[in-house]
Amino acid sequence: MDTLFSVFLGVVILCSRVGSVSAQLPTGSCTFDEGFSQCDYQQDLYDDFDWTHINTQEMPYVSPDLPQGSYMFVDVSQYDVGEKARFQLPVMKENDTHCIDFNYLLTSPDGSSPGTLNILVKVNKGPLANPIWNVTSYTGKGWLKAELAVSTFWPNEYQVIFEAEVSDSKAGFIAIDDIQVLSYPCDKSPHFLRLGDVEVNAGQNATFQCIATGRDTSSNKLWLQRKTGEDIPVAQTKNINHRRFAASFHLKEVTNQDQDLYRCVTQSERGSGVSNFAALIVREPPHPIAPPQLLGVGPTYLLIQLNANSIFGDGPIILKEVEYRMTSGTWTETHAVNSPNYKLWHLDPDTEYEIRVLLTRPGEGGTGKPGPPLITRTKCAEPMRTPKRLKIAETRARLIAVDWESLGYNITRCHTFNVTICYHYMTADNHSKADCLDMDPKAPRHLVGSLPPYTNVSLKMILTNPEGRKESDETIIQTDEDVPGPVPSQSLRATPSEETIILYWKEPAEPNGVITQYEISYSGVRSFDPSVPLQRPGLMVSLPSNATHYTFAQLHPGVTYQLSIRASTSKGFGPASTLNVTTNISAPTIDEYDVSEAFLNETATTITVLLKPAQAKGAPISAYQIVVEEVNPQRSRRQASSDCFEVPVPYHSASSGGSPYYYAAQLSPSNLPEPIPFTVGDNKTYQGFWNPPLAPRKNYNIYLQAVSSTERETKTQCLRLAAKRATEEPEVIPDPAKQTDRVVKIAGISAGVLVLTLLVLVAILLLKKRRTYYSYSYYLKLAKKRKDAIGTTRQEMTHMVNAMDRSYADQSTLHGEDPMAVTFMDSHNYNNRYENHSASAAENSRLLDVPRYHCEGTESPYQTGQLHPAIRVADLLQHINLMKTSDSYGFKEEYESFFEGQSATWDVAKKEQNRTKNRYGNIIAYDHSRVILQPIEDDPSSDYINANYIDGYQRPSHYIATQGPVHETVYDFWRMVWQEQSACIVMVTNLVEVGRVKCYKYWPDDAEVYGDFKVTFVEVEPLAEYVVRTFTLERRGFNEVREVKQFHFTGWPDHGVPYHATGLLSFIRRVKMSNPPSAGPIVVHCSAGAGRTGCFIVIDIMLDMAEREGVVDIYNCVKALRSRRINMVQTEEQYIFIHDAILEACLCGETAIPVCEFKAAYYELIRIDSQTNSSHLKDEFQTLNSVTPQPQSEDCSIALLPRNQDKNRFMDGLPPDRCLPFLITIDGESSNYINAALMDSYRQPAAFIVTQHPLPSTVKDFWRLVYDYGCTSLVMLNEIDLAQGCPQYWPEEGMLRYGPVQVECMSCSMDCDVISRLFRVCNLTRPQEGYLMVRQFQYLGWAGHRDVPASKRSFLKLILQVDQWQREGEEGEGRTIVHCLNGGGRSGVFCASSIVCEMAKRQNVVDVFHAVKTLRNSKPNMVDTPEQYRFCYDLALEFIESS
Repeated sequence: MDTLFSVFLGVVILCSRVGSVSAQLPTGSCTFDEGFSQCDYQQDLYDDFDWTHINTQEMPYVSPDLPQGSYMFVDVSQYDVGEKARFQLPVMKENDTHCIDFNYLLTSPDGSSPGTLNILVKVNKGPLANPIWNVTSYTGKGWLKAELAVSTFWPNEYQVIFEAEVSDSKAGFIAIDDIQVLSYPCDKSPHFLRLGDVEVNAGQNATFQCIATGRDTSSNKLWLQRKTGEDIPVAQTKNINHRRFAASFHLKEVTNQDQDLYRCVTQSERGSGVSNFAALIVREPPHPIAPPQLLGVGPTYLLIQLNANSIFGDGPIILKEVEYRMTSGTWTETHAVNSPNYKLWHLDPDTEYEIRVLLTRPGEGGTGKPGPPLITRTKCAEPMRTPKRLKIAETRARLIAVDWESLGYNITRCHTFNVTICYHYMTADNHSKADCLDMDPKAPRHLVGSLPPYTNVSLKMILTNPEGRKESDETIIQTDEDVPGPVPSQSLRATPSEETIILYWKEPAEPNGVITQYEISYSGVRSFDPSVPLQRPGLMVSLPSNATHYTFAQLHPGVTYQLSIRASTSKGFGPASTLNVTTNISAPTIDEYDVSEAFLNETATTITVLLKPAQAKGAPISAYQIVVEEVNPQRSRRQASSDCFEVPVPYHSASSGGSPYYYAAQLSPSNLPEPIPFTVGDNKTYQGFWNPPLAPRKNYNIYLQAVSSTERETKTQCLRLAAKRATEEPEVIPDPAKQTDRVVKIAGISAGVLVLTLLVLVAILLLKKRRTYYSYSYYLKLAKKRKDAIGTTRQEMTHMVNAMDRSYADQSTLHGEDPMAVTFMDSHNYNNRYENHSASAAENSRLLDVPRYHCEGTESPYQTGQLHPAIRVADLLQHINLMKTSDSYGFKEEYESFFEGQSATWDVAKKEQNRTKNRYGNIIAYDHSRVILQPIEDDPSSDYINANYIDGYQRPSHYIATQGPVHETVYDFWRMVWQEQSACIVMVTNLVEVGRVKCYKYWPDDAEVYGDFKVTFVEVEPLAEYVVRTFTLERRGFNEVREVKQFHFTGWPDHGVPYHATGLLSFIRRVKMSNPPSAGPIVVHCSAGAGRTGCFIVIDIMLDMAEREGVVDIYNCVKALRSRRINMVQTEEQYIFIHDAILEACLCGETAIPVCEFKAAYYELIRIDSQTNSSHLKDEFQTLNSVTPQPQSEDCSIALLPRNQDKNRFMDGLPPDRCLPFLITIDGESSNYINAALMDSYRQPAAFIVTQHPLPSTVKDFWRLVYDYGCTSLVMLNEIDLAQGCPQYWPEEGMLRYGPVQVECMSCSMDCDVISRLFRVCNLTRPQEGYLMVRQFQYLGWAGHRDVPASKRSFLKLILQVDQWQREGEEGEGRTIVHCLNGGGRSGVFCASSIVCEMAKRQNVVDVFHAVKTLRNSKPNMVDTPEQYRFCYDLALEFIESS
């Protein structure tokens, strides 16, 4: 009994111990005896079905394939293929290695596999990844044991998952039992040591090495498992010792996409082992963001700053290298660098290099790709030597040909070099003259021309590059003889007599050799006496070289002889010098009378004599005079009978003055064609001389006197005809006083008649003048009355206007004597701008007052009608304002009076073979004015091109108006340019407008052949509103190369007309200045060759007319153009624009000053006149204010919208709608408005954006503007002032976000008065677009209280720095934002000064007025004080002097 009790007690104790062991199983272990719910396990909520718990003792029936006991199982027959069931062990956080063992079986009635049992380990609640252990085959009906060795380390956690997956078996079971989590290593499965992270550089191979306890066997399966599920097979296994082995896994050329967590897994029939997850860290090798910065340059070195602090990729940087190469070569050289700056040595001079920076981080493959390149060029080095073998190849009279060796880079040490031949010689007047000529270095022979003949010339060659020069020794050579120059005209002097001329001369000033002889010729050219025969051809005399005078004999009196003299050398005769000399005239010849032939009759108081005509000698007889001489024995006798009475003395003068003679009569030669009697003393008056009765008691001699006279001399011959002796009859002499009264009365009556006649003539002239200058409204009323009377049709109106024009064609529109006539080239004309400054400032306001210059009348090239008279420039402003009233009714009426449509024949243009040559069927060439091309052989229709001649101002056929070429007429177009010898082509259209082709591109980008013409592109000069292209034109078979310039106006909008005429006027002036005087017609075309073409031509003609005549005749000019080509000036809008353009030209005048004259002109501009206390510069600024357009409220409607008003700092000076840059980047509810205006620079349209300093509420809009418009420069001209709402809008360091734009400060530096910051700007809403590099220039030299900057030099330096940065970045296409407090005055000074400097550099002129006027067309407050306007002039002078 005791024994039995003892046994029972032992069993109880044993069972209690077993129960206690079961109760103390480690966390995660479970025998399933108490059911699934007691195990702290969970069925997966996201699988297809759940595992089932079974206790065979509690089941009435159990499949014989299942073992006995309590466990978890899956009956695969209940589910579909591929469905899965999972249950999860609790999350375990214990450190170090754990071992999990369990029992499992896979059984089926037929021995097939019921499915797959998978073990998964999830780490840190990550993805399931792939199974680390699985079994699929049939295992029998008994339990098998497996181990799971899990290696995990704090702070990681893991969770084991059992998964059953149904196969295609129709019946079977998968079962799990007795899961134990052991705190000691597994017995049969290897445990992995901690797997470490692997860090590699992108593009390199990564290796994970897994070390496990135990020995590797060939049956073990090893792989590297990625957290996202990919498995990598083992590359190599190796037993370290009997207790450990290592497995290696390789990942090739990893990228950022390979960066993930990886773990090692091993599996065998006995179980599986899994390591902790380790990270594969892929580092991106670094490369710089910005290119290196050039600090210094020399002929053989480049000093750079690496700019390696801002990088893409990962650090740390352990090595910096500079990689460089010639841009023209293939080799690359790399230097390691250990400082921020580096100097590259031993470079070739004047060679372009590409320099990049390489950065390296630790590890293999840590060198990043090269950074952005700095492409720069070394300076030139001084030439090595002068060219050798300088020799004289040919010598002529005025030319020397020089040969030398070709010059290679090894000699010039520079690709840009000049070869100059310098020469000097002594002139004939012992003055030294020297000059240097630039030669083409590629040509083997060079010509030195324009030399004086027969002169010793010293020659030397100079090889020059930007860094130095080499000179050769001088060579002296004498030029050959040439024909001599003319005998100096000032040395020609002649001494004429009646029959001889003595000519004196001196040797030619340019003998050009040894004078060998002179050749003199003479011939009569005109005579005072028509009866004298002139010797033609002239006579010729040769004289020796030492002759200095010659006497011409046997000449005729009163004849003008042309004397010609020329000298000769061995090369022949030179040009002749001529002198016209007139021989002295001779006194007339009076034939002697026979005895008593002259005396006919005598009374007491008269004597009648016979007058016979005299014979002229050298000049015709101008008058006959009858002279009465009183014979008084007490007076001395006349010296000789040949002395004549040359001083005319009337009778009353002789009586009162005691003269011994008086003129009794003067007769014209027509009164004495033949001998006639004449009575002396007949008491009559002959040509003002009274012939009184003779005194009977006195003795008289009667003389006939003949006179010949010219402008310079008078010759007289006299002959005594008779003598009268005294008688005893009483003397009856009329009272001289009464006779005098009679003469006075006659003279008074004559004067009265003359005065009355003059008054009548003056009245007629005044009446005509008043009729010429009726008011314009008068003519409109007159036209309307006549229009109503005749009819309402346009045709009738046209006939009326034409008829009236013809009827009044003889009435001039401008009288030369009119003191109001004026030329518009007034005080703004550089040549006249400093004259008459005493006039008031109002007088300088052009059309606003009475003009100061008189313009002589010139015949107008147009028939001016009475209905449409020419308008004086002084009245043009008033006229246009009147025409624009009532919605421009005056212009409308005037334009509609033009004849519309075809007005002449165009039969040739309508021919079938010419249809394809016309762009538009209704704009074709009239027959009478068309350009007729020289026809091509066998093609009679080849003489047609759609083009017409147009007359210019007093220049017939000065223009050719044509259509934009179509593809078929490009060859014809160049034929016309060649045939007409045109040097300028004016293009007033773009190739495509509003999606329609307007003109075919008829010029090449390089060189192209059109038929037998070769057109070669030479250069292009792009400007803001037009482009100038230069071409050379050659024709096959012609040894001639011509230069042709194309002026392409790009600023004409697709619709309408330009908003302002400033750009077009500048364009017209440039064309006028560039067209050579000897060139053929200017070819002008748009698309059809009518509208815009007509505008250009009319404006050009009218500007000439205004300058020459002081009037413009726009109406009749358009009318004349339409008679030459159909519908010239196509719209009323264009017609009004022509008036506005001419008005602007007249108001503003010509304000450009050549650079070479600028300094003197500027000092005259600023000189204060003592009388007016003003200066030309102040007057110019007042004129600028008067012509500045003032925008109305409707022009700024967007800025005035209620939602935008808070974005304006001031409500004056708002930007017009047409100039706004609308924001593109969306920022919530913010509008797309910003207070800014787009403005043109000198070379680029919309290159400037002028804006106010951002308000606190508009900083985000400001950076949107920067990014949206690709602005690479910011110019800040005001101070930060929070009191005025001017915050700092940029990050001082690091990165800040402003709305959708992220701004990062990359660098900051200070130089003089400029702080320069470099920003990297990125749009976070469009990251795929990359970033924008922006440099800000904060100018500190303009204090808030000053009108202008303190230093011209520092402000000029700012302009040049901005210009250099703009040219270096973004291929020069980036815009510049300029801002000050209000976006007006200061910003305008910067923009205007920038334009002026560029203009001076590229065009050699300064035009401050034009620059500011252009800016004010967009925003009227640009440069808003006289001080700022003068500062622009000061800066221009500083730029010119510093250049």
